[in-house]
Amino acid sequence: MLCLGALNAASATDWPQFLGPTRDGVYSGNDLAESWPKEGPPVVWKRKVGEGFSGPTVAENKAVLFHRIANNEVIECMDAGSGSVLWKHTYPTTYRDDFGFDNGPRATPSIVDGRIYSFGAEGSLRCVDLRSGKSIWTVDCKKQFAASKGFFGMVCSPLVEDEAVLVNVGGANGAGIVSFDRKTGKLLWKATDDEASYSSPITASIQNQRYGIFFTREKLVGLNPSSGVITFEFPWKPPMNASVSAATPLAIDDLIFISASYQTGAALLRVKAGRIDKVWSSDDVLSNHYATSVYHAGYLYGFHGRQEHGTSFRCVELQTGKVMWSDENLKAGTVTVAGPTLLLMLEDGQLILAPASPRNFRISARAQILPFEVRAHPAIANGHLFARSKDQLVCVSLN
Repeated sequence: MLCLGALNAASATDWPQFLGPTRDGVYSGNDLAESWPKEGPPVVWKRKVGEGFSGPTVAENKAVLFHRIANNEVIECMDAGSGSVLWKHTYPTTYRDDFGFDNGPRATPSIVDGRIYSFGAEGSLRCVDLRSGKSIWTVDCKKQFAASKGFFGMVCSPLVEDEAVLVNVGGANGAGIVSFDRKTGKLLWKATDDEASYSSPITASIQNQRYGIFFTREKLVGLNPSSGVITFEFPWKPPMNASVSAATPLAIDDLIFISASYQTGAALLRVKAGRIDKVWSSDDVLSNHYATSVYHAGYLYGFHGRQEHGTSFRCVELQTGKVMWSDENLKAGTVTVAGPTLLLMLEDGQLILAPASPRNFRISARAQILPFEVRAHPAIANGHLFARSKDQLVCVSLN
């Protein structure tokens, strides 16, 4: 492990779940530098890690990583400032990736009120104590709900809403979407017969109504997160069976943006009186493969196209679907927005800084901070970026 610095313990800008505090890839802090030194942003610490595409999360000056070491899934808690291990919660797994890509977990844990909620590749939903790593409760979703393995295991990043944990389980007998009591793991409700996609859910308040919004393998589903009662459904499924829908929906005012690859494309939907209407849709605008786009000041920024076929990074006007610009020179990756700035973490390990502008795409700075094969969404907390590759986790200062 390399350690060159420490985090500011006084700062309170955490990244406690997938895509950040508001599940939209937005960092709310105003403490990021506009450029970096020639050699790149300072490395605070880095270390070797196990298998998986689960992203890091950060809360209470602790960094949490969910990964696989040998035949165990491991929830590991580290001091965010030094990377030193505070504790490990370990349990056995027999999951095997049928395609030989990676045998580790894909879902990113959520941290709420001193508890960590994780969802393993074989469907083990767990709640552990953030300070000690002690197990609080466990639910075997594969066994209890007859959930299928899918193409790449179970992937939904758990969503905590009030007293519930919501998970796109993809189980049988009405257990497509399942809600659990976050303190006990007790079943609260089940909804839909849909198989799970690889997209994680969000919650949003639209026209004074609270929704849980899920992109299943079959469709977009809007439901009451307290009761599971479905309010709206919008079919949006790739035409081919061998497909993966992974991007998380974005809720912007009364609009929902949804996107998938495999000849499916993007759609902008308007929610009105519990009904959903299509504003526009196209497969030629912003078809996300695995990385969720971000929204800033009237525009969407994201990767268009299949990762393995080559992508373009684009800016799209939200209301019209007009492509403002498209850059074909970047590898696939993820995108985060911090104020007026975009942070791109590319698959080849490059971190890129660029203004979020609809006029053009201009790179302000770039640095190689990780080796190749970076697929997980990073975390930004207290002015520091936490990112992982296939076998490394790094913390760099963006102050």
